[in-house]
Amino acid sequence: MINKLSITYQDAGVNIENSSTLIQRIKKIVKKTNMPEIISQIGGFNSLCELPKNYTEPVLVATTDGVGTKLRLANYTKNYENIGIDLVAMCVNDIIVCGAKPLFFLDYYSTSKLDVEIATSVINSIVKGCTISDCALIGGETAEIPGIYTNQDYDMAGFCIGVVEKSKIIDGKKIQENDMLIALSSSGPHSNGYSLIHKILETNQINPLISKLNEKPLIDYLIEPTRIYVKNILKLTEKFDIKGIVHITGGGFVENIPRILPNNTQAVIIDSTWTWPPIFQWIQKQGNIKKREMYHIFNCGVGIIVIANQIEANEIISFMKKINEKSWIIGTIKKSNSKERVIFIK
Repeated sequence: MINKLSITYQDAGVNIENSSTLIQRIKKIVKKTNMPEIISQIGGFNSLCELPKNYTEPVLVATTDGVGTKLRLANYTKNYENIGIDLVAMCVNDIIVCGAKPLFFLDYYSTSKLDVEIATSVINSIVKGCTISDCALIGGETAEIPGIYTNQDYDMAGFCIGVVEKSKIIDGKKIQENDMLIALSSSGPHSNGYSLIHKILETNQINPLISKLNEKPLIDYLIEPTRIYVKNILKLTEKFDIKGIVHITGGGFVENIPRILPNNTQAVIIDSTWTWPPIFQWIQKQGNIKKREMYHIFNCGVGIIVIANQIEANEIISFMKKINEKSWIIGTIKKSNSKERVIFIK
């Protein structure tokens, strides 16, 4: 039988010194994310949150995600200050694509043997992500599972609940021919494609702590946290009639864009409209990866795609510039019966 010791934020009574220390730290840390709707305190068996009062027909939106093998780089560099931001970002960015506001976040942290300092750093970074997202960290679980993990290995999962007015749900159903695709820039690979990145590093015997890219340590590109788009997307949806939003995650452009396209439509991406950031050029060269495959795995510099009427497209870009969001028209929607839902042209 696996010797599992579960330490939950809700259960402060577990008789173990490390868990008690961590729980006390967590109680102080999570106060930074408190909001009026949270009506319970850390330490109970569950967490309670009221729905905001300014909704007529509130619809709850749920998502869960992780950060995959990017965790290996956090362990390798002993840099735990960003990985929690990645975890929050992967969840809240999925929440906002339907126009919802993230309400609260929970995390699951499992390891072979609890290191309070590492766990505290990770929780602190989760709090940073929640603060950027305007959502509350209301609880979670930390588990010691020595039969599964070894040394200081650990894994994380995140869970987020958001809310959207039923009449304002963005689901892609209104997308039609000649609508414009507007790209919002990414900060790097975000949290996708890292198994391939690790393979490239190992195959080419590249030490990311030593190697440089454009006079900057390679590791800085690789551990750059995932961008959180919550505040700017919510500002955008308040002002414009947005028909669809795509979060470019695992599966890249090829798998994510079709998820919101109506039948008999196709997204045409004009890849001459932007230059890939240096890290993606490096990945393609070092891995000898074809462009189509890059678009199937990575975001290639595009974290979010917004779809709107062509009449509003330029106004949207001007608005995004005012709120310091880099955006550009990346393509258009056309009618098509092709099984190829996304095509790339120059």
